[in-house]
Amino acid sequence: MSTVTFDTLKFVKELENAGMPQAQAEAQAKALANVLSESLDTTLVTKADIKDVKTEITAIRADLQTELAPMKAELSVIKWMGGIIVGGIVMLLLKTFFPA
Repeated sequence: MSTVTFDTLKFVKELENAGMPQAQAEAQAKALANVLSESLDTTLVTKADIKDVKTEITAIRADLQTELAPMKAELSVIKWMGGIIVGGIVMLLLKTFFPA
């Protein structure tokens, strides 16, 4: 999936300068490059991963809209009922303070 920017030749030369045999230095460089590559493969997010998350978010959004639709309808009814109740209270207050 991804490439690791790891200078294996420089790493091998440094190990050889420290007294390590060339074959062992090359084996360690190869092993370290593999570990770094595997580590990046498991921690980096791919475009496919992002697309999957976006798809899940879209599905969840659709589910929420479906579930909230009845609640919005109920809320509309409650608003009208509240308006009628307030209107009735205003009428009673007007009747109380301004008798006919």
